[in-house]
Amino acid sequence: MASVSSAAESKTGNNQFLRIVAAISTLSGWLSAGMIMLSVLITCQMIFIRFVLNGSTVWQTEMVVYLMITATLIGLPYVQRMRGHVNVDLIPIMCPPRLRYYLSLFTLSLSSAIVVVMLYYGYDYWHIAWSKGWTSDTIWAVRLWIPYSALPIGFSLLLLQLIADLVAVILKIDAPFGLEDK
Repeated sequence: MASVSSAAESKTGNNQFLRIVAAISTLSGWLSAGMIMLSVLITCQMIFIRFVLNGSTVWQTEMVVYLMITATLIGLPYVQRMRGHVNVDLIPIMCPPRLRYYLSLFTLSLSSAIVVVMLYYGYDYWHIAWSKGWTSDTIWAVRLWIPYSALPIGFSLLLLQLIADLVAVILKIDAPFGLEDK
């Protein structure tokens, strides 16, 4: 895997924990991209079968939906690491460095708390689907615990990246909001 060097990505310094989390987040980004590419290929195959061969499709639409949702959830930590979310940084830019530091700690902590709640309910939903043997209402009858596993996995990885971002700010390896002091 090639290392992407960008001012927008979170920094790891020589911290082993931050490097491991960065590698995991990067891997999740690659997996997410692979799922999106696979979705495109399956969609092309489905179009060929339906409109060229005049045949019916059974699993393709459902698989594409599950892959795209999973790609979104599994890709969350990579987007967080690369600071790829749409954000408004007017307030952090206007804040003095000390206030920016505390604002960063607050937002990363609050984000982590929200993700913990989402992780809890995502795990609960996955566990219910697994323990009750839920299947989709289609002819393919997918065991729903499989696609639902993206919920606890994706939110766990996002939480790990948020914790790494918080550690990087606390240890002063990364600047709050990625904004260097002037």
